[in-house]
Amino acid sequence: MIDLHSHLLPGVDDGSRSVGQSVGVLERFRSLGVTTVALTPHLLASQVAQGLPASYEAAWDKLTPLVPEGITLVRGAEVMLDRPLPPEATDRRVTLGGTRYILVEFPRMVPAEIVGRALREVMQMGLVPVLAHPERYSSCTVEAATVWRQTGAVLQVDATTLTLPRSRGDRARALVGAGLADILAGDNHGDSRCIATAVEWLQEHEGDEQALLLLETNPRAILEDGALYEVEPLRLRDSLWGRMRRLFEVE
Repeated sequence: MIDLHSHLLPGVDDGSRSVGQSVGVLERFRSLGVTTVALTPHLLASQVAQGLPASYEAAWDKLTPLVPEGITLVRGAEVMLDRPLPPEATDRRVTLGGTRYILVEFPRMVPAEIVGRALREVMQMGLVPVLAHPERYSSCTVEAATVWRQTGAVLQVDATTLTLPRSRGDRARALVGAGLADILAGDNHGDSRCIATAVEWLQEHEGDEQALLLLETNPRAILEDGALYEVEPLRLRDSLWGRMRRLFEVE
């Protein structure tokens, strides 16, 4: 499995606080079948012109000699589109593995129209926006996500969100169910989150084919700067948790 969204570059943002913490998470990832991890620390669009800060470079140099055998690390950033990307973004210093794919995010209360406009602007620069955790945005609906993908954007759903109740969980499941998710990622912040969580959930819904595309084939295509495969809609089976929830819901 390939995870293209993590905050395991130690001590630079709200993710892992130390090299030891990052190494521990990577060892657990390896035990669960993860082979490649993109380190994507937070970065504002207004900072992109300067590239990755010196503190990020220093943290990379400290971590990489201690990476567990069997794990490959990839550079990148999760860019908050607080303003349009500067022209310097096209030199790919903050994209995923130096490809044309760039991981982007927005504030949680962002209107759907603003997201669509910003994604189109990124596409016009010759880059492909990988929209991080669209299910977090209150404006995210199947209809809005369809429009976002029509701009050419890639949608990255958080794997662990698929098992959450209500709100974000419902939105994540709706995106996967509609075939609108292109990849899954862990968004680990030095904690227990892992993309492996999605495997069991997808298998529960007979989504072995979707699991392969979401967790391996499409993430690899991004790192190879290639085209992604379409992921078929997933027919969601009624879970025990869902039946129990409805049983105790108050009318």
